[in-house]
Amino acid sequence: MVDVVGLRKTFPARGRHAPAVTAVDGVGFRVGRGELVGLLGPNGAGKTTTIKALCGLVRPDEGELHVCGIDVRRQRRQALRHLAAVLEGNRNLYWRLSVRENMEYFAGNRGVSRAQARGRIDTLLERFALGDKRNALVSDLSRGMQQKLALAVAALAQTEVLLLDEPTLGLDVETGYEVRSLLRELRDEGRTVIVSTHDMPVVQDLCERTVVIAHGRVLVDDRVDHLLRLFASRAYEVQLGAPLSPGQVQTLRRRLVSVTVFDDGLRVQVDLAQGDDLYVLIDVLRSGGTPIESIDRRVIDFETVFRRLVRGETAGPDGVLDLTPDAALDRTGHHAAVRA
Repeated sequence: MVDVVGLRKTFPARGRHAPAVTAVDGVGFRVGRGELVGLLGPNGAGKTTTIKALCGLVRPDEGELHVCGIDVRRQRRQALRHLAAVLEGNRNLYWRLSVRENMEYFAGNRGVSRAQARGRIDTLLERFALGDKRNALVSDLSRGMQQKLALAVAALAQTEVLLLDEPTLGLDVETGYEVRSLLRELRDEGRTVIVSTHDMPVVQDLCERTVVIAHGRVLVDDRVDHLLRLFASRAYEVQLGAPLSPGQVQTLRRRLVSVTVFDDGLRVQVDLAQGDDLYVLIDVLRSGGTPIESIDRRVIDFETVFRRLVRGETAGPDGVLDLTPDAALDRTGHHAAVRA
């Protein structure tokens, strides 16, 4: 449904001494029918540029973009018939129109008359809990209601593909849960959904797969459940019978990915780059005669996974992300781990 190959975009310098900015540098991924995929990365990674390129709002320097098999660069209008988007911020709606007027206006943009859209609009307003606000101006709505209306407008288009840029940004906890529930419904309808977000619970709760971008390049393209299992298998908590010596702590921090020693010195959390590093931990404890009370695997959430991926803590000596063999191939048969 969505195919991005070798996407590159450099923005010119803003000012005499400012350098040009390469927003995306060879990004590529594929999304199949009915998938809900997270597009993740730190600020400036290139996520929004990628989404805007798919919408035809940014013209890339290189690369291929296809939506439902249609070339976005050559047949933009035809491609956009199959795609709807909600961009980050409050730029998706007309603030001086009411909720219903926005729905009618955007339906008209898709070539649907007011009479034809009436029933569908009423259904969506109730589904998105906006029925009692149908005649309110968008400017008078809360941020959460504005975001739900933007999603309702995107759903109104009934396109096969939805692109959502930070759909839960700035929402309170309750509204965030409502939006996540709505995204789940859109996924269950069989829509193909790409979500660009910093909201890791959204990714962990909803997304089957994630594409992580940093510095304009894809770091990893893999299933969320696989990444959680991978990192959970390398995170341990150790309860000791005596505190570690300063020398032991220094050695562990030099040889392991992450070491956290708690105030009492009897509880230590470690993250391992690879499974064999557990022997490093055991050897350091044995050398100091430190008794071990227990060793348990820690529960890992996707925020921890994301931070470790972006920091490159799984990178091998050649700079390639060192994932397990099962993760080395994505659904297209290409290597999912690429050079950072």
